[in-house]
Amino acid sequence: MDKEIFIAFATQKGGIGKTTLTVLTASYLHYVKGYNVAVVDCDAPQNSIADLRAREIKVIAESTYFKALACDHFRRVKKKAYPVVTSNAADALDDADKMLREEATKPDLVFFDLPGTLKSDGVVKTLSQMDYIFAPISADRLVVESTLQFAALFHENLITTGIAKTKGLHLFWTMVDGREKSELYDLYQQIISGMNIPMLETRLPDSKRFRRDLSEERKAIFRSTIFPMDYALMKGSNIRELAEEICSVMKIQRV
Repeated sequence: MDKEIFIAFATQKGGIGKTTLTVLTASYLHYVKGYNVAVVDCDAPQNSIADLRAREIKVIAESTYFKALACDHFRRVKKKAYPVVTSNAADALDDADKMLREEATKPDLVFFDLPGTLKSDGVVKTLSQMDYIFAPISADRLVVESTLQFAALFHENLITTGIAKTKGLHLFWTMVDGREKSELYDLYQQIISGMNIPMLETRLPDSKRFRRDLSEERKAIFRSTIFPMDYALMKGSNIRELAEEICSVMKIQRV
């Protein structure tokens, strides 16, 4: 790949699972698809991804089982764990540039995990430098209204004016409850189509597996910065389908 691609999952409403989506997609693309990935965790002060990486390293260091699993995993994929850069929204771009200069293996894809509100210092500036933005929405009126407002304003004020380098902003459904009536999604879909905002086809289910971290008590892994998702848990999660569709949108593929 000639130049790295900057990517972010972003909305102006918290609690939609952006951090989890960043981890799952980054890990799938790095460990399963073979892309070289990096993550810039700029959601200060919690920096959840950097914290997750630190917890995982501790669990592996203290567990014979996970230590052996990690050795086998890295021997098989023939690459290191992807770098996780701890930053904040205001300094994220500078820290990303520094990482790109210093990393021996040049990343193909750089994911930015941003704060859950656009009002945080530096968020809009950093978002404007993303090549692609993917905005998750759930079938909640407040979430839909907030996300559509964000998408419309970003497109009108930053993309069409040329201020942002963003090539595409796409929405997609997450936290989909199979018990909810399809008519509800059809109604929202009509509104979104009327605004000419592109929507991914992949829908993510509402599932507790998305919160399943590395743990000595539970051997099957789902959300991890070091290991790929357990195959059995990945089935039905639609993370693979989401990652593949994102690659299709960005028109990239491994040679």
